[in-house]
Amino acid sequence: MNQSPDPWPQQQPTGLPSLKGVVFASVVGSVLVLAAAVLFALLPGALSEAADFRAARPCSEVSAPESGDCLSEWPATVVSTGTGRSNKAVTNWVTLDGEAEEPPFRVRMRGHGPVWEKLAPGDRVTVLSWRDVVWAVEAGELRQDTTDEPGRHATVRLAVGLALLIVGSVFLRGAGWLHRRRATRATDTPTAQVVVVMAATLLAAGIAATAATATDTLWLVLLVAAAGCAAAWTATALLLRGLARRRTA
Repeated sequence: MNQSPDPWPQQQPTGLPSLKGVVFASVVGSVLVLAAAVLFALLPGALSEAADFRAARPCSEVSAPESGDCLSEWPATVVSTGTGRSNKAVTNWVTLDGEAEEPPFRVRMRGHGPVWEKLAPGDRVTVLSWRDVVWAVEAGELRQDTTDEPGRHATVRLAVGLALLIVGSVFLRGAGWLHRRRATRATDTPTAQVVVVMAATLLAAGIAATAATATDTLWLVLLVAAAGCAAAWTATALLLRGLARRRTA
């Protein structure tokens, strides 16, 4: 006996998480975690270079065989200064003449001061280099780092990697949460719950990134990042539990 089709097909309840939302959260979370893994894979070499730079001594204090891996200083004359844009970021350049056989070269300074804003063509400065990389410029008693300072790339990679890992993990956790809500056909998703989770995620990522830029000790960065995540998620769980009790009261 044939049954006639249901003239009133069942529709998805209003407020039920959509499958697109689950897929979107899964894809974004996976991409962010994968990007963090790539940054972490590139981190050992940058950390090793940073450690070698911190351990380097001035060339005046070491013997000749070690001179290639020491901190050297040499005079130079400012040829010109300039400001440009790279990826919508303002960059400050200084063209220097080392008074050697090599032609004048250009270095990119980090920030606007305190050296770059005072330089003018013809000024005498002291160039600080390590492994043929200019990492700072001195003018009198003032010193300003360049963007090529050894160890800076390790800091950036660690900070960005930790932030991507935290945010990506939250997206993956959110995808699982949305999937469970679809399975149980739960439709009530308070806006306050989403806001609290987003705020906790940003706070945890900010703590991890700040720790990476504040210290060069890897284990301390990881410890602070883990403690920040634990504190943020504990506070989130307590707050959400309080909000749930208030709704059911």
